[in-house]
Amino acid sequence: MTDLKLIALDAEDLAVLSAHLQDAVLRVADIAFLKREKRFAAILNRFDWNVAVAEGAKRKKQQVRRRSGLRFERVLAAQTTGFDLKAKDAVLNLLAIGFEATEEPEGHVLLLFSGGAAIRLQVECIEAELKDLGAAWRARAKPNHPGDEPPTGA
Repeated sequence: MTDLKLIALDAEDLAVLSAHLQDAVLRVADIAFLKREKRFAAILNRFDWNVAVAEGAKRKKQQVRRRSGLRFERVLAAQTTGFDLKAKDAVLNLLAIGFEATEEPEGHVLLLFSGGAAIRLQVECIEAELKDLGAAWRARAKPNHPGDEPPTGA
């Protein structure tokens, strides 16, 4: 499968990025807000849902995670809640990315993590990129969500 490269310029595009990043995991150390450059960036290990739902991908060997980069440009401020930025080895599980408009095109990008953790980015407008960085490996397990069928043999 080819590497994923997506750009988001509005809330609909951001929803597509969110779908691809559902269940991505990242370490706090892999998050950066570069105030002078107005950039927020993160390196994540995303679960590749495209592979997981492809024909015949119920076999464990076809479930993969990919090293990916996520960046937002034109970021004016970043706020965090529910986790300690000093706990560099702490792991966050990304659930979704959303957008709350203030005065269009300005607004807040919300990165929501399990356990109530969140990052809120104040942005001039939505300008984001998700890019696979090449590395991919077999996932230990497919993420489960409420209402999912239990794994076979469970």
